Amino acid sequence: MLQLYESFKKGTTTVGVVCRDGVVLATDRRVTAGLYIAHKRGRKIYILDDNKAATIAGLVADAQMIMDFLKSQIALMKLSNRIPPSTKAIATLASNILFSSRYFPYIVQFIIAGVDEEGPKIYVLDWFGTLTEEKFVATGSGTPYAVGVLEAMLKKNPTISEALPTIAKAVKSAMERDPGSGEGIDIVVLSKEGVRELTDEEIAKLLE
Repeated sequence: MLQLYESFKKGTTTVGVVCRDGVVLATDRRVTAGLYIAHKRGRKIYILDDNKAATIAGLVADAQMIMDFLKSQIALMKLSNRIPPSTKAIATLASNILFSSRYFPYIVQFIIAGVDEEGPKIYVLDWFGTLTEEKFVATGSGTPYAVGVLEAMLKKNPTISEALPTIAKAVKSAMERDPGSGEGIDIVVLSKEGVRELTDEEIAKLLE
């Protein structure tokens, strides 16, 4: 199993941070296949619902299939229950999918985030379905560099505006040191108002 993991391991950096007024998700854009850069504009943030989203790391095909399944199930739950599912319900569904395939695992790692009646939340899942709630987290090969910046610079219980510069710098730090990460940064903000994606110009200002 370890040999299988090493043979398919991909490089990336994804970050999630819980703030007082929402959640911020950020990723790099490089898609790798071993030492080969397969794509320079890969999308690693998936919008799941009006104010819920996820980041992906690992095998792209596995992650895309699970994201598509989650989106279809969320739409079905909204029709059946007349209310959107909670962030924890979506994370639990993803955990059940991963756990049920533990003998032939999906090689993925997710951050599932959202804002609901319980407030802003992020959950991180590994490829066996382990589910934990976090205040801030990073996944992928750039994790050590991103987490180092977050632990050193992130304020306790920040607002979105306070957290954004640190999050952008965390992903940039990983891109500068991890060969599996690069090609730019995507940042999405989740709040009660919905989902907002920052432009390249806004991200550049955060890094000044």
